[in-house]
Amino acid sequence: MTTPTPITVAHGDGIGPEIMDATLRVLEAAGARLQIETIEIGEAVYARGNSAGIEQESLDSLRRTGVFLKAPITTPQGGGFKSLNVTVRKTLGLYANVRPCPAYAPFVATKHPNMDVVIIRENEEDLYAGIEHRQTDEVVQCLKLITRPGCERIARYAFEYARAYNRRKVTAFSKDNIMKMTDGLFHRVAEEVAAEYPDIEFEHWIVDIGAAKLADTPEAFDVVLLQNLYGDILSDVAAQIAGSVGLAGSANIGPRTSMFEAIHGSAPRRAGQDLANPSGLMLGAVQMLVHIGQGDVATAVHNAWLTTIEQGIHTYDIFDESVSRQKVGTRAFADAVIERLGQRPEILKSVEYADAPRIEVKVPERARQHKEQIGIDVFVDVPDGDPETMGPELEALAGPSLRLEMISNRGQKVYPHGVPETLCVDHWRCRFSVPEGTVDTAETIALLGRLAEAGYPFVKTEGLFTFDGEPGFTRGQGQ
Repeated sequence: MTTPTPITVAHGDGIGPEIMDATLRVLEAAGARLQIETIEIGEAVYARGNSAGIEQESLDSLRRTGVFLKAPITTPQGGGFKSLNVTVRKTLGLYANVRPCPAYAPFVATKHPNMDVVIIRENEEDLYAGIEHRQTDEVVQCLKLITRPGCERIARYAFEYARAYNRRKVTAFSKDNIMKMTDGLFHRVAEEVAAEYPDIEFEHWIVDIGAAKLADTPEAFDVVLLQNLYGDILSDVAAQIAGSVGLAGSANIGPRTSMFEAIHGSAPRRAGQDLANPSGLMLGAVQMLVHIGQGDVATAVHNAWLTTIEQGIHTYDIFDESVSRQKVGTRAFADAVIERLGQRPEILKSVEYADAPRIEVKVPERARQHKEQIGIDVFVDVPDGDPETMGPELEALAGPSLRLEMISNRGQKVYPHGVPETLCVDHWRCRFSVPEGTVDTAETIALLGRLAEAGYPFVKTEGLFTFDGEPGFTRGQGQ
């Protein structure tokens, strides 16, 4: 007899316990070979004063089993509480979010009956680093952090996924016409990785028009590769236009640990009423079974689920009198899936996971580039500042080796040669650079002292560096 696979299970909040019970009953009936460790997360843990919603012994369980089947939780509103998903993803390195978004026409309403898109979302960086500061009375910032290893790892995963599941094309979305360095790096690395997969077509879309195309003509896409924020938004869009967010499962893949879940929330208003659709969690569990090498069970569960949908056994959220035959609750839907184990759909496309390969990604090391500092951006807090007055004063404060190159406000150059129509707030970027050579650290420290003494208190600085002689910064708008 095959040794059971240890997994960690959390029943969650709201509808979570009901849909988890339904899912586990289906897995057991299908013969899933599992050794379950149950942990408590979410509301009860938050209520005990743990702002992350998960305790150390639960994290230890996740690290021990390496597999997490999670029901939705409720995160308290208000400051001080962290997103449990973000905490788990970043703590355990779950870098790849995989969300299949197929249509189930004609049994689930959709305008796109031929849609079969998989969203591959980078899961750890971007604006979700959560590094935010209030810098002046009028300005707050959120840092968008994009790394080369992060881009390369998720791009390689997308192409390996496409190859493993016989997908024909990978499409990357970015906004590198505006964010030329952060999104530009993502686009550039995706192209570099694509060159290693000549058997798979690659294309790139600017994210705004790409999102419009995805919503209008999803049949044009196959595997869509996205950064964290764009992926978070567009994976929900894709799931909804396919039929319903309530039907979508999600895998969060890391080198050692992976998490599987429904993409919807805990829906506390529906809790305890035997109404909730367990499909999203069931399909997340199918992804889990494939991941742990039980493709035979995954095949049985998914085909039984497809047969149930095809035969019109539907929960209230997708019930449609024109195609549905019976409206059922959470428990009865699970019973219907169990009754159809061993069956395959006749109209919807059946699945076969028995030989599905594990995807492993390795990012090769790169030689570090030669880095030199040639300037510094100093951000100062000056209420009611006038760039025409500030410019000459800052030029005089620049010192013997540095010179004031420009002043900008909200990324728009306002000195020299600014225009009065530009809206300015109390947050000014003052760019100092050296005409030749590199910046002397002692001189930059002295510059900050002179600025503070002259009534220009700095709130942050950014070094201006070259890497192998190429500038590692943008000029910005109007420069």
